[in-house]
Amino acid sequence: MNKIIVYENANFQGLSREFTSSVLNLVKEDFNDCISSLKVIGNPWVVYSDRDFRGSQFVYEEGEYPRVEFNDQISSLEVVTEDLMYPQITLYEHDNYRGRTLVLTTETNLLYGSFHDLASSHKVQRGAWVLYEHINRAGAQMVARASRDVPNYGWFNDRVSHVRPLKPGKPIIKSEILWDKKEEHVKSVTIDSICGLNKGEHEQSFSTELFKEYTASVTDSFSFSNATQITWGTSFSVDVGVMKGEQNFSFSNTFTVEKGSSNTRTERKSIQITLPTKIAPHTKLTVNVLRKEVDVKVPVKLTIQTGSNSSVEFGEYRCQSGNSITAEFKEEKI
Repeated sequence: MNKIIVYENANFQGLSREFTSSVLNLVKEDFNDCISSLKVIGNPWVVYSDRDFRGSQFVYEEGEYPRVEFNDQISSLEVVTEDLMYPQITLYEHDNYRGRTLVLTTETNLLYGSFHDLASSHKVQRGAWVLYEHINRAGAQMVARASRDVPNYGWFNDRVSHVRPLKPGKPIIKSEILWDKKEEHVKSVTIDSICGLNKGEHEQSFSTELFKEYTASVTDSFSFSNATQITWGTSFSVDVGVMKGEQNFSFSNTFTVEKGSSNTRTERKSIQITLPTKIAPHTKLTVNVLRKEVDVKVPVKLTIQTGSNSSVEFGEYRCQSGNSITAEFKEEKI
């Protein structure tokens, strides 16, 4: 969701309005010339000092702004809907796309090159850009967008000193575990063996404690595709609720994943095994303690919504469970 929340006063105080689409005239919304702070969620928004997207303009990317440019002077709002992932702009030395050109795909301080204070027109091939009057993102600014070529900057001719592409808002990621494609491996492992002998004619007490404790664990993890588009610091939840309640998977039903951090969690607990109290006459009693180890791997479909664009990739969820511990008894006559 691309959204802007505008406030009557600074620091998000006073009356507020929330918009999810562009607003040509804030007079019709009873909120004209009164905005002093705002919050942006998703793609950037451009604010204008006049209605119909005219007058001075200023752009806000995703974030919170306790104070704004054009305080109490904003009359229209426009959401940026272009694909912002792979930006490209061509600057022209003269108006009407004439003279030398400069093609940019990243933020550039023109003072460091030969195109400082020379541009008079542009064409945007991809994305949306901000052109600044001064270096370091200072001074008046012009928003340049794909399919909106500008043949003449007017008073802005020969004044562009800094150029940067606008960034999309944080991606929204939805995960879906594809349980029908899971791989599951189960094996039993002996983790302890206790033996007792009774060579006599009468029943004897078992020569060990009646209870023994063992450590069990469940570990789940998530791994990304090597070609993932998801950037570091991006987090989302994986719902593993389908497995909740089964003996071998006792985790809560939500696993939070963050790109760039460890995506593994382990739960450990003690399990108590009750041992027999007596051994029959002329009997060898063997108690084998078994751990049932289950290893499940399952693909996860990730739908990534960035601004108005959507893409799909796959990761892998894995759960290794060893919290099912049982005792197996075997008697042999001697």
